[in-house]
Amino acid sequence: MAMTAGGGSVVVPANRAGRRGGVVDEDEKLVFETSKGVEPILSFDEMGIKDDLLRGIYNYGFEKPSAIQQRAVLPIIQGRDVIAQAQSGTGKTSMIALTVCQVVDTASREVQVLIVSPTRELASQTEKVILAIGNFINIQAHACIGGKSVGEDIRKLEYGVHVVSGTPGRVCDMIKRRTLRTRAIKLLVLDESDEMLSRGFKDQIYDVYRYLPPELQVVLISATLPNEILEITSKFMTDPVRILVKRDELTLEGIKQFFVAVEREEWKFDTLCDLYDTLTITQAVIFCNTKRKVDWLTEKMRSNNFTVSAMHGDMPQKERDAIMAEFRAGETRVLITTDVWARGLDVQQVSLVINYDLPNNRELYIHRIGRSGRFGRKGVAINFVKSDDIKILRDIEQYYSTQIDEMPMNVADLI
Repeated sequence: MAMTAGGGSVVVPANRAGRRGGVVDEDEKLVFETSKGVEPILSFDEMGIKDDLLRGIYNYGFEKPSAIQQRAVLPIIQGRDVIAQAQSGTGKTSMIALTVCQVVDTASREVQVLIVSPTRELASQTEKVILAIGNFINIQAHACIGGKSVGEDIRKLEYGVHVVSGTPGRVCDMIKRRTLRTRAIKLLVLDESDEMLSRGFKDQIYDVYRYLPPELQVVLISATLPNEILEITSKFMTDPVRILVKRDELTLEGIKQFFVAVEREEWKFDTLCDLYDTLTITQAVIFCNTKRKVDWLTEKMRSNNFTVSAMHGDMPQKERDAIMAEFRAGETRVLITTDVWARGLDVQQVSLVINYDLPNNRELYIHRIGRSGRFGRKGVAINFVKSDDIKILRDIEQYYSTQIDEMPMNVADLI
């Protein structure tokens, strides 16, 4: 049991706060703390990882584990249920890949790990990182995602894979067709679980869960874990190890955040055009709140002779893949997109994020601006703010105890 720093807390009995007991803060919500006994392990060599997997990790370019990897890898490979919260860009995807490769028995050609993600891009990226890190242990992984051929999924699964990384709808479909056999699955990972367990996906996740063996290990990973999510977890997790970063540690160190005050919506466009040369020094992602706005802004930029690419969830999967590939390869410098791109996608060169529209909730802000400055690199975020948005901006600032200043003239020098 603990007290929060603010002092105004009451300790509650264990039955209200899950197994360990916890703290209720002033607005009567549960506050969870990192489990006792979670110690950081400072090098990959000390984690008891298979030699060929270590080769893959170092070969992939990792030198030492990030903070979340130092704390979460061991409990996961020891078979514990784990709830891990860490900010965007801290190596969550590679942590999943690493633990998955460690627990799989490659001698058995059955699906042993199921990873479920909210977006197709994230599911594909997880598959790629598993294949890269597991290169020397001959791991077979497959991404089961909507928008791709069902026939291809069936062929791959019949052939036999160790790991499936997918989106809820397609995974459910494959399980119901009995093509994705679940009897050997020992680990379920819910990536970006705040998204997965909130609106939309919750029923599908429960649906998948029903088909899985009873002695399943469950790992939840997310940058944000609202209390209602943490409360749901007691239904399908057993005495989980909690690894949570406190909200004020979620500040995005290394990312400088600015705002540009615009009096009217139409002024945002001129501001963006003025910034265009700055955007193309590196690579930039511009977020809009709706697909319509993405299409409109892309069209308007192009008709003013600016080169930009665009992506949102209504586009066919092939097109989304092609745009991502171009952007990753650096062939396009500016990507206009919706929040489909805000979670978990890692493009090394992105060091500038522009919120053309301020996001609809505070959690999305962290996900969006975490696209820059990945894993300790520097980044810049610029928010376009109309007068009625100031309140939202100040709310974000206070919530994450961070500072968002007016954009300086020399912003190009900061990137």
